[in-house]
Order: sequence, then structure tokens, then C-alpha cells
Amino acid sequence: MRARAVLGVVLAVTCAGAVFSFLLRPGGLLWGETEESQVRGIVEASRLLVDKSVYAAMRRNLHKREVISPAQLLSFSKLPEPTSRAASRAAEVMEASVQEAARRGHLRSGPSQLPTDALSEGLLSAIANLSGCLPYMLPPRCPATCLASKYRLISGACNNRDHPRWGASNTALARWLPPAYEDGISEPRGWNPHFLYKGFPLPPVREVTRRIIHASNEAVTGDDRYSDLLTAWGQYIDHDIAFTPQSAAPSAPWVGADCQLTCEPRSPCFPIQIITLRDYVPRILGPEAFGRHVGPYRGYDPSVDPTVSNVFSTAAFRFGHATIHPLVQRLDARFQEHLGPRLLLRDAFFRPWRLLEEGGVDPVMRGLLARPAKLQVQDQLLNEELTERLFVLSDAGTLDLASINLQRGRDHGLPGYNEWRQFCGLSRLETRADLGAATANGSMADRILDLYGHPDNIDVWLGGLAETFLPGARTGPLFACLVGKQMKALRDGDRFWWEHRAVFTEAQRRELGRHSLSRVICDNTGLTRVPRDAFRVGQWPQDFESCDRIPGMDLRAWREAPPPDDACGFPDKVENGGFLLCDESGRRVLVFSCHHGFQLQGPEQVTCTRHGWDSQPPVCRDINECEDEVDPPCHASARCKNTKGSFQCECSDPHVPGEDGRTCVDSGRLPRASVVSLVLGAMLVCSLAGLTWTVVCRWMLADPTSPLLPVEGDGEGPSWLGRGKPRDVCTPPRDASAGLAEQGPACGSQVLLCK
Repeated sequence: MRARAVLGVVLAVTCAGAVFSFLLRPGGLLWGETEESQVRGIVEASRLLVDKSVYAAMRRNLHKREVISPAQLLSFSKLPEPTSRAASRAAEVMEASVQEAARRGHLRSGPSQLPTDALSEGLLSAIANLSGCLPYMLPPRCPATCLASKYRLISGACNNRDHPRWGASNTALARWLPPAYEDGISEPRGWNPHFLYKGFPLPPVREVTRRIIHASNEAVTGDDRYSDLLTAWGQYIDHDIAFTPQSAAPSAPWVGADCQLTCEPRSPCFPIQIITLRDYVPRILGPEAFGRHVGPYRGYDPSVDPTVSNVFSTAAFRFGHATIHPLVQRLDARFQEHLGPRLLLRDAFFRPWRLLEEGGVDPVMRGLLARPAKLQVQDQLLNEELTERLFVLSDAGTLDLASINLQRGRDHGLPGYNEWRQFCGLSRLETRADLGAATANGSMADRILDLYGHPDNIDVWLGGLAETFLPGARTGPLFACLVGKQMKALRDGDRFWWEHRAVFTEAQRRELGRHSLSRVICDNTGLTRVPRDAFRVGQWPQDFESCDRIPGMDLRAWREAPPPDDACGFPDKVENGGFLLCDESGRRVLVFSCHHGFQLQGPEQVTCTRHGWDSQPPVCRDINECEDEVDPPCHASARCKNTKGSFQCECSDPHVPGEDGRTCVDSGRLPRASVVSLVLGAMLVCSLAGLTWTVVCRWMLADPTSPLLPVEGDGEGPSWLGRGKPRDVCTPPRDASAGLAEQGPACGSQVLLCK
């Protein structure tokens, strides 16, 4: 009986333990966390990590303002505006959250599956929503006004009415191939040294630069056909099309590593002008590749996505770095180099005073027109101004543009060289002989494979640069394909492309066709003679024509006559806003807008009728940004103060605003109140000490029985005795209030120093 009782108790305890273990485990029925609460916790923890990293970067930059490193300067030049900054921060939070969810095992299948595929769709949607990424993925609100049907928005949004985010700023770059990350999320190829590709580890990017790409400044072969302006134009449109904001968290938020201090692998709009597609791109691709990959304009195609791809942005269109000359070539009015010593790139970066004090823009423009571009030669890819001396400003080091380009491609998850050749319909290269044929340079092929081991492993930027040129081109077959595909998409997917018949009249298109880069130079510089084709290297003076003979646009083709019998006139000025006139089906329409920080109250558009405007004009009211609880304008460390048309993020002393203007950063100094308190305290202590000494002096001089008395000294000052009978007592000073003991008749040579 006793044995049965003991057995029953054991069974009861065991079952109770099992039941409570089930109920209390994560995801249990009663007291455990639900998946929703776990996701909220993961996202909140990730947000704190990202904010901590952002804060650390701001504080680091605050204390390094006196000595700016090249890496800091590069990041400062790409600091995003508030909307881009918010999108970047949300993306950082989402990435960190996905990694943490995968680490905790929220997977639908085994660990061999990529985390982004293994996480459920509902979980990914929840993370996107909680991290703040979702609003940047949803379609924006598109205005339905007369102007919106005639002119593009500055953000590029709503160009395509069915897909309003296609081609817009603050959207992800397009992927033409699936990404190649070692962890399936963000770890670039080569991140883990034990990873092998075709049996070989990927070489460090700096080693690739040193052994294959680097060339001396003297190793420059001039282009016998094109001017240096061809390179400058490519740089200009590249930074317009492919500009990407600096990451919100330059340090790795999940480990706190400063990427500038450690080598450890821790974890727009598109104003593609006529000049670009008519004059620039055909010279880069060559006539055959241009016809195959771009071809003639057939009209606007709403099914074409014009979004810039990451392979174009981070690899293909950066071929131009191999055409940058190590010198800034400046010429005088007779196109002679008579402007002092040679100007190396290292001495020109971020030095605008050279334009102000050394002749202005015109000498530089003459050099771009009359000096040849650097030819992209396989043994002279990037000169040392770019690989060893980029952004020399101090002793804090320099940057290597070639290594940046290679690492940028890996960071973006670009697959290897052969994957992109296959994407473009080119044959895969499997052997050393195949690569030698593609480059037409056996020595180059040997050096590449000695580092990479197999053609599959080659970074796409290097592979594209190494290919031999197509006929009449300045790129090989791979980059011609990728650049051509992107340019065609930018043209055909643009509802406002200049050749689209719904945008301009025939007369306007005819005037636009007369436009040229040479005319732009005539209208915006002091040059009076230019080559008719600005991209062809010109010989002075025979290849230069007077600006009077360079045709330009006649803007009278855009003149709009007011409709007859107009009885509407114009409304009064809109405070904190304005309006533009638009014509819609022969009727006058006014479209109103407000300045930044204000919002319309009333109709956005009014139409003129026979009886006047069909509605009263709207007003612009101030937006109180501080009331936004979903996306507050200031960080939690700051106080938000609404101002007219804007807001301010105020900080408590000793904190100061960070570089984003919304986060408070510890300045590292004492608060002003503490400094004032210390000063007042020191003054009080000194005052009390002085007062005490004065009282003591008076007492000693006035009281003969003082324990310390002056006695006659040796002429250099009084001697002092302790208690006892004094030998000679000084008389009190005549003016005790002055704190000085004057020489009295009873003191002889004594001088009492009581102050």
C-alpha cells in the first residue's frame, strides 16, 4: 500500500512537470510567448542595436571633426536627407531582425535553406511592418492633377501609374539575378575565410588591386578618338542615376564594430538627357552593340521597369573609373598648359578654392575638350591616384577606389562573372584558354586565375574590365550588354521621355533635337569657341567653332497664349505656398502646392469657368511634425519643438545635436550649469579664505597675547614666535582695513605681510 502511494506521488509530480513544461515553453498555451510577441521583441531589440550603432557613429564623428579621414569625408558626402535616412534605418532594422529570427530557429525547414526563404511569409511581413520598412514598399499616393499628367515628380514616383514605385527614389535597386550571400541575407562573398568556391577561397580585394589593377601615374595611354569630357560626362550621369545614400549605421549594429578601425569580417528621379542616349551611350557600346541592346525608340512601354539594377550601379557603369586621368588638365585661353605645375587628382579632391583662385572653371573645361581621355588598357586599369591616393586630406590614411568597387559588388550580393555572361547570352568561360580568348591577353588571364582559381569566382567588375573592346566601343561584350539593357529600360519605361508623343509637340521635339553639349558649354562658361562634337578630342584651333555657329533651342515653342475671353484672372498670393498654371482640354487650371512643412487645406486644383474659378483657393497650414507618434521626427534622446514650416530637435546640456539633426549626442564636456557651479564655488572658497586670513591678521596685530606674534627679524621680514613673551610687539597698522601692516615706529625694520 505504501509502495503504491509513493508510486502515485512520483507519477503525479512527473506528469505535472511535463504539463507545466509544455505550458511554459516559448509558444506554449498559457504563459509562454506568442510568435507575435517574440517578433515584437526581436524587432525592438534590433532597433535598439541599430540606434546604438548610429549614436556611436555620430559621437565618433563629433569628436573627430578636427581630423577628418578620407572614409569620413566619403560618408559625409553621401549623408541622406531625412526621408532617405528613415528608409535606410528601417532597412537596417529589418535586416538585423531577420538575422535574429533565423538565429532563434523560426524556420519552416532545415538549416540548409536560406533564411529569407525559410522564414514564413507571415513572419517576414510582420518584421517588415514593425521595422518600418513596409511604408517604403507600398505604392505612394499619386497626385491626380493637370501638372502630374504633364511633368514628372522630382522623386521619380508615379511615372508608371500601374507601378508607381518603379524608377522612384528611396526604393531598392533591381536585381536581375538572385543575390549571392554566404549566409543568404547579407554576408558578402569572401566574408568567411573557410568558404571555398570551386575549391578556392576568394582573394582579398586589396590583393586584387595590388596584383592586377594598379598602375603607375606615368602608365597612361591617351584615347586617340575621345576627349576627357567623355569620362567626365559618364561620372556626372553615374552619380545622378546610381547615387546611393550612406548606410544609417556605418558600424555593424549587431556587433558594434567600427568598420573604419577593424579588418575583421564582423558581422530619384532619372533625368536621362538627350545628350546621354544620343551622343554618349553609342560611343561607349559601339554601333553594333547599341543596335542590339538599345535600338531605336518605339514608344513608351508601361510594362518596362526602369528601376536601376545593382549590377549596373555597382559594377557595369563603373567601367569609367579605368578611364580617369591622374592629372586635372588645365589650359589657358590659347589652349596651352601655362598654369603652373601639374595638378594631380590628390591635390584637387575637395579643394574648391582652386577654382576660385586659379582661373575658375574655364581652364578645366578647356582641358576636358582638348585633351584625350585615358584609354582603358588591360595593363593600365586604375592609376595610383585612385588606388593609393584617393581623398588625401590628412595623415589619417587614403582610400583605394578599385578595392571599394570590388567590395561594393560583393556587398550587393552580385554573382560572379560567369553568371552575368550567361545572363547576357554569352558563353561561360571554363578554362584558362577561354579567359585568354575573352581578354585577348594571356598574361592578364594568368594573373587573374592565379588569384581566383576559376573563372566562376571572378568579380564581375574585374571580369568586365578585362574583356577586350567591341568594334568602335569602349567596353567589352559583357558591360555593353548590361549598360545597354539598363539604358533601354530607362528610356522605354519613362512616360515622360522626350520622344514620347504625348509629352511634347512636334515643334518642341524638333527644338530639343537641336540641343547639344557644345551649346550647354557655350551658354554656361566663358568659352567662345568649342568643338561641334564635345566628345571628340579637338585640336586647337582647327577643330573649334564659334559659339555663334552652334545651334540651340528656341524656347518660343513652349510659349502658351492665354485663352480668349478669360474672366478668371489670378487669385491672391498663397501664403506659404504657390500655384502653377496648366492647360487641360483648353481650360485654364491652377494647381496649388505648399512649401515644405505645410499642407493644403482645400482643393488641390481649381478650374476656370465662364463664371470664374469653380472653387475658392486652398490655404497652407503648418504641419506639427512633433505630433507624429508613428514616425517621430526626433530621436527619443531629444525634445521636439514645432516651428513654422519645420521643427527643431533640442538637446539637454551637455548633449548636442548629432549630424542627423535629430539625435542628441554626448559632447564629452561638463554641463554649463556644472561649470558655472564650479566657478562660483571656487570664487566662494577663495573669498572665504581671504576673509579668514584678513580676520586672523587683524586679530594677531591687535591682540598682544596672540599665539603667533611678529618679532624683529633680519630686515627681510618678521620672525614669528609661538606662545610666550614677545620681545618686540608691532603697533597695529594705521589702516587695518587695507590689509597691509605699515611700518610702525616700534617695529624697526619689520615688514608685516598680512593680506
